[in-house]
Amino acid sequence: MQPRLDFYKASPNAVKAMRGLEERIARSSLEKPLAELVRLRASQINGCAFCVDMHTTDARKGGESERRLATVVTWRETPFFTERERAALEWTEALTLISHDRVPDAVWEAVKPHFTEEELTDLTLLVTAINGWNRFAIAFRKMPE
Repeated sequence: MQPRLDFYKASPNAVKAMRGLEERIARSSLEKPLAELVRLRASQINGCAFCVDMHTTDARKGGESERRLATVVTWRETPFFTERERAALEWTEALTLISHDRVPDAVWEAVKPHFTEEELTDLTLLVTAINGWNRFAIAFRKMPE
């Protein structure tokens, strides 16, 4: 598969806008390992090879274990994730697949005890941002290096 377009060069201002989201996320109180799990799970769901590769690499650099990385796709069936991480992964799935169930009340009830209102807003921004990056990378066929 060949890349279609280098969107970084085609529209630096679009990339700058996306990076603005990332800057806000980096300043949030969300833990970096949690953020990488969220990015990885959304990228898996969306089938973004570039982003899956990038976020597994970044998570490893941050100290994430191979075992946890290998089982993010099956997080419900493993004992390797905290309740806070499980809530974030469930929120990520619901928002990434929003057209399926419109974020059910049960998901909301499961996530809200684990995050402050500001963290929930920032977590939603994180999920929104990675879904946006996935769409850029998939649409323009950005390839892992």
